Amino acid sequence: MTKGDLIEELAIDKTNQLNLKRAEIVVNTIFDVISEALQTVDVNGRNHRVEIRGFGSFEVRSYGAYMGRNPATSETVFVAAKKAPFFKTGKELRERVNRRG
Repeated sequence: MTKGDLIEELAIDKTNQLNLKRAEIVVNTIFDVISEALQTVDVNGRNHRVEIRGFGSFEVRSYGAYMGRNPATSETVFVAAKKAPFFKTGKELRERVNRRG
């Protein structure tokens, strides 16, 4: 499912009475809020974590610098330290997926 598919599903659902444009605003707002929260640092210097009960949690993980290898040329290259978003599924979502599988 793509972001566009998600917007369409939200707009098609008759219980929420959203048109396509409003559904797009809702989805974009949710993604923006999650992104902003992950970029925010708390008083201890750690990035905030976003938890949606029953669905999962988003957090930022830090990865240290290391020496890597270019697979095409076998040349050794320096890979700088970085941060990356990480998603961990919630128990309820895992159970739902496994019931259908």
